[in-house]
Amino acid sequence: MRRLFVTILLLAAIVACKPAASELIPKAPDYDNPQMWTIRDCDADNTGADVFYVVSTWEEDWADTTGRVCHYADVWNKAHRKHMGIEINRVADFMSPGNRFFAPYYRHATIDAFLPRNDSIAYARTRISMSDVCNAFDWFLARRDTARPLIIAGFSQGGMAVVELLKHMDDATYSHLAAAYVLGYKVTEQDMAESDHIVPAQGADDTGVTICYNTVKDIQYINPMVASTTFGINPVNWCTDATPAVLYDTITVTLSPEYHVLVVEGYSGDEYHPYKDFINVGDIHSCEPWLYSDCLKENIAVRTKAKRGI
Repeated sequence: MRRLFVTILLLAAIVACKPAASELIPKAPDYDNPQMWTIRDCDADNTGADVFYVVSTWEEDWADTTGRVCHYADVWNKAHRKHMGIEINRVADFMSPGNRFFAPYYRHATIDAFLPRNDSIAYARTRISMSDVCNAFDWFLARRDTARPLIIAGFSQGGMAVVELLKHMDDATYSHLAAAYVLGYKVTEQDMAESDHIVPAQGADDTGVTICYNTVKDIQYINPMVASTTFGINPVNWCTDATPAVLYDTITVTLSPEYHVLVVEGYSGDEYHPYKDFINVGDIHSCEPWLYSDCLKENIAVRTKAKRGI
């Protein structure tokens, strides 16, 4: 009887780990299709970098006409591409000038994958998403001029993708890396143990490094699903200590060296409304690319020049 009970438990666990029969997995992207990309070439004199940007999460769980539930964005759905394009084009406005900008559309996991606030659930659900991003990156690498510095950047789930790309890339590709920007996501000790390509930035012009930051109103609001536990840097003054920096004359941004997050004063972030008690609740997750956009634009140029030896 005990053996039968154990067998039943094992079978139940196996069934629980399999996707439901009614779950919908959208068709994979075809990165030979120009619809799968936003590309801007704004480097007329060939002195900039190639910027590969990964968009954040835009979709909630949805169902098709037969009622099958889908936990992923559908890149063949014009509405889903339009949603992702809102962020991609805003980021391109400050990351593309002087550079060649590439951003793929991918089957990002819906926000519901993160709502349980469980890393194992999120990582299991995002395997398809990260596979798409790696495939897009390989397509991009096969066609880019390797004499040019490389920048990779992503926000939120896109920041997760940047971490995975650092693990995915080979040493030859890493040798071209000016910087990787993980905006509003975390880099864990396990991530660092899995890749020698994750090197914390120490200043404004070091290269081959990873920039990581998360913004909160107070350390009590740290969201462990997204906030880094290993390192951080202040994107306003590029310090890794608690030296405060003033942004736009009225906002003070200070890095907590203990918690590796940015604590802001003089900025409410009220334009970013709380979402399902998950983000923008004391943390200001949604501000990460936008509050510091001028700093990021300038820093990409600085690190690109440093990589070129200028």
